Amino acid sequence: MSAEARLREQVCVFAKSLYDRGLTPGASGNISARLEDGRLLVTPTGSCFGRLDPARLSVLDETRAHIEGDAPTKEVALHAAFYETRPAQTGAVVHLHSTHSVALSMLPDTDPEDMIPPLTAYGVMKLGKVKLLPYFMPGDPAMGEAIRGLAGKRSAVVLANHGPVVAGKDLEAACYAMEELEETSKLAILTRGLSPKMLNEAQIQGLVTKFNVEWDD
Repeated sequence: MSAEARLREQVCVFAKSLYDRGLTPGASGNISARLEDGRLLVTPTGSCFGRLDPARLSVLDETRAHIEGDAPTKEVALHAAFYETRPAQTGAVVHLHSTHSVALSMLPDTDPEDMIPPLTAYGVMKLGKVKLLPYFMPGDPAMGEAIRGLAGKRSAVVLANHGPVVAGKDLEAACYAMEELEETSKLAILTRGLSPKMLNEAQIQGLVTKFNVEWDD
């Protein structure tokens, strides 16, 4: 099996796993993964993560023009911005419409510069600081400009009233980080108003140093 064929299969396997666990409903969410030659495999527009066909995934060339497969997700600009601003760290991008991170994005006291509180070690290790971006209409190219405005400093963001977006070094890393984002958001919702004991600054800095976490603003 070729590297491209393996990656096609992996996109579909990870997507179905996310769908089966209720992390993105219906025909929502999109995934992209970079091939060795710089082309992107992208989930098609209007597709359901639970029923993807590896042979029908969209293919974009190095200019992000559609060259093969079904029509790509309307969020291409969002994905492309991560590959452009974090080229060395980005091999895949995952965008979901997951419940708890979206709920957290709508609460008035959520910190837009660091929206996921430091509740767990893995939340810090896998995500760093998560930026809350404003609301954009789905498909708005301005989402890509908002990512570019971060100058490559964040690997994870949440689009207000919409959903999280995570870039990772490969598909597995991006999906696992996305799952961590959603689970930590769930913890934040469950413990809200209960004065939970969060990691202190020394504990956070210990993780940042040991695991080379991107933590600066």
